[in-house]
Amino acid sequence: MMLVILGTFLGIIFGPSLFILVPYIRNYFAGAICKSKAKLNGKVVLITGANTGIGKETARDLAKRGARVILACRDAAKGEVAACEIRAETGNQQVIMKKLDLADTKSIRQFAENFLAEEKELHILINNAGVMLHPYAKTVDGFEMHLGVNYLGHFLLTFLLLERLKQSAPARIVNVSSLAHLVGRIRFHDLQGEKFYQRGLAYCQSKVANVHFTRELARRLQGTGVTVNALHPGTVQSELTRYSSVVSLLWKMFSFFLKTPQEGAQTSIYCAVAEELESVTGQYFRCGVCTVLMCCGYIKRAPNPPLTAYISQQINTLYMNLGSPIHQNL
Repeated sequence: MMLVILGTFLGIIFGPSLFILVPYIRNYFAGAICKSKAKLNGKVVLITGANTGIGKETARDLAKRGARVILACRDAAKGEVAACEIRAETGNQQVIMKKLDLADTKSIRQFAENFLAEEKELHILINNAGVMLHPYAKTVDGFEMHLGVNYLGHFLLTFLLLERLKQSAPARIVNVSSLAHLVGRIRFHDLQGEKFYQRGLAYCQSKVANVHFTRELARRLQGTGVTVNALHPGTVQSELTRYSSVVSLLWKMFSFFLKTPQEGAQTSIYCAVAEELESVTGQYFRCGVCTVLMCCGYIKRAPNPPLTAYISQQINTLYMNLGSPIHQNL
């Protein structure tokens, strides 16, 4: 009884104050908004996984800025719905959906071939698509799903479109990573998770690979006019948790503290359009204040040979019959 009385008393005393503070608390968790007014008329943008979540919101924003936006989506039906919605809202009829399955290298190569035949320029590539907490599974070509989709698929796509990006310079590559890279490690002795598999660790490993790839590619592209940066979008309400009922429940319980997809897209938008980032490359940006964030020590102490070269050798081993070696060209 005393607890009830105490709770009621505290509610009466502090309730109004908390009510007043709610908007401020919500704004804090929402993070910063990209303030750039840059226009993208005449620019070509490619965004993977753009039929939902922060990918869709990024596409919406860049379409409003006048860009020709290609939504690269695994689910063609959902992708077309998203494209129609963005065209109707923005009035930009240059929002196009193209099918792309990052878990299948044949799909990636076919997509790149069609893109290069149809698009003469590419100014912004946003590698946004991803999976999280996926039950153990392999891609069509035999890679662990997180590593295959989150990293290797984008690795191959970027490689295939790299010359077009160079020809269109100044150009930008934006890799959507995660704060999870801070606790991740590359398990070279069990890269595919065949000896031991834990969903969270597999996700973190793929995000370490994203950040390492960003830094290494930026180094190799110095002087080409193509910049490469990675980012953490924040903790966002999205479909990314669909493979874990527990995490999905937690996301719903704490949704007040999570970013909306529009809020989560702000760092991607910032990295894609901000004028002050035109020559910034090889960096990792965090959500919120949109400023450069140092990478974890593990990234700085990258193994030798570099991760990009190591994994590209794995690709070549498995895909000798699918095209020219990657690590010799990147």
